[in-house]
Amino acid sequence: MKLVKTGLIGLVALLALVACGPSKPALEGSIAIDGSSTVYPITELVAEDFNAEYPDVQITVGFSGTGGGFTKFAAGEIEISDASRPIKQAEKDALVAAGIDYIELKVAFDGLSVVVSKDNTWVDYLTFDELKMIYGADATALTWADVRAGWPAEPLVIYSPGHDSGTFDYFTEAVNGKAGVIRSDSDNVQISFSEDDNVLVTGVAGDAGAIGYFGFAYYEENADKLKVVPIKKGDASAVAPTYDTINNSTYPLSRPLFIYVAKDALEREEVVEFVKFYLENAAELAQEVGYIALPDAEYEAGLAKLDE
Repeated sequence: MKLVKTGLIGLVALLALVACGPSKPALEGSIAIDGSSTVYPITELVAEDFNAEYPDVQITVGFSGTGGGFTKFAAGEIEISDASRPIKQAEKDALVAAGIDYIELKVAFDGLSVVVSKDNTWVDYLTFDELKMIYGADATALTWADVRAGWPAEPLVIYSPGHDSGTFDYFTEAVNGKAGVIRSDSDNVQISFSEDDNVLVTGVAGDAGAIGYFGFAYYEENADKLKVVPIKKGDASAVAPTYDTINNSTYPLSRPLFIYVAKDALEREEVVEFVKFYLENAAELAQEVGYIALPDAEYEAGLAKLDE
């Protein structure tokens, strides 16, 4: 009887193991990620969820700005670079010089959001020409009255992401036609730069004359403190950023978000599994932090690129 019982117990254990399916392989190692502060919330959440399944993989996620991320990427300091704009030619050249090959993967959509204080009662929308009067290289507006007749002579207080930010590059190119171009007359008007979007939120929220811009997720997170500004392009009606207007690109400051992965890092199992996990879960997790999911076909294309 004892032998029969032992055999039955072993059979039950074996059947239970089969029913559960194969266990996930244990993964170890480390992954360093840096770059865009806009992409940071998605990547951070992906890393947290991945670590819940693979706790022995050490993942660090920073946000030194898109440009700062590409600098670290070219220096071999990180395996993945978050970016809120496509890579520039100079950055491609730096990677070639360093012998680093990479793949580009889209992970979500964002709508760059222009915001003012809740105490600003006069701004109903802004045109691209008016944005240029505030942020352009040749801008001379010192008060809101200089931007549009009938608005109060409230001094302009200007906030912007830092020069290493992909958001800065995208916004300045959209407004001025050239990335990185912005007014520099800080003797005449208060201009503050920061790579930390929370600093921009606090600055704009605390001053009726302030204006700033950053990713949609940061506006959504701080909608109780800020007023988002609809943007008017050409003869079209003014459009505010929402999930729908960003998704269908009717909001004129819509843009894709990216991660760049070093190909040699993909020889390591923990990096491959992390990037797969990212693409398989980005649609859901992007929406959790206030961004817009890509069409399913985009994620499938990314996974196919990874398999290659």
